[in-house]
Amino acid sequence: MPDGPDREIRPHPRTGVPYRSPVPPGTGWPEDPARPGTTRAKDREQVARLAASSRSLEVLDARSSVCRACPRLVAWREEVATTRRRAFDGEPYWGRPAPGFGDPGAHLLIVGLAPAAHGANRTGRVFTGDRSGDWIFAALHRAGYANQAGSIDAADGMHLDGARIVAAVRCAPPDNAPTPEEKRTCAPWLDREIELLAPRLTAILTLGGIGWQATFAALRRLGWQVPRPLPSFGHGVQVPVTRPDGRGVAVIGSYHVSQQNTFTGRLTETMLDDVLRQCRHGS
Repeated sequence: MPDGPDREIRPHPRTGVPYRSPVPPGTGWPEDPARPGTTRAKDREQVARLAASSRSLEVLDARSSVCRACPRLVAWREEVATTRRRAFDGEPYWGRPAPGFGDPGAHLLIVGLAPAAHGANRTGRVFTGDRSGDWIFAALHRAGYANQAGSIDAADGMHLDGARIVAAVRCAPPDNAPTPEEKRTCAPWLDREIELLAPRLTAILTLGGIGWQATFAALRRLGWQVPRPLPSFGHGVQVPVTRPDGRGVAVIGSYHVSQQNTFTGRLTETMLDDVLRQCRHGS
């Protein structure tokens, strides 16, 4: 590999185009929504302002993908991007926040926790390049939402129809555990995502208890009618909520597609297929 200032340049595993890690915005990475001049949030107040003023998902994706509001998360995601895992040492790492992915006219929004250090933090697409992504995209393919069963990298041709996936926290956190302050700082991106999808939204699938809590917190902030007390999270639990315009949306819980759940059998393919059928019925 090159020495000196170009030592972090590696070829993309599919396209062969060389990139520095972390990947600078607007340099041609597949599906990169940002440009070199995309405005970067540097604190919580700027996140709130930039999210609220995003008039489209394209703008929201671009702005969230260059966010630098949480110093601990920025340092961690970039450290992972430059040290890498041995299996991926020959690849460049995205090393930036993972924006939402999927159909901008989706009726189904899937909310996860945060990007994986060597998954989305490497590939630039949420739930891509790790075992959790293998499970969720295979299920989406079986349910008719995805055009293919596997998501390997951001140039693999994956397309979603009717569904969109986001993370409640968009940077890979140390030990997969964002702090409460980091969750609060990142929350406006999710709030605005829901606002922009709301006209067609009929179902929200939350992956894990943290996704459940983050989703209902966002809905309350947005003025949706949410049951009180909030029902406890559980796999297959369905809670009706009401948008500000009076239309109903189903929020459905699913165990997270983490290896801890899928390897132990706590979450099976059949269970995941069942909750996706619940989401279809909401449409």
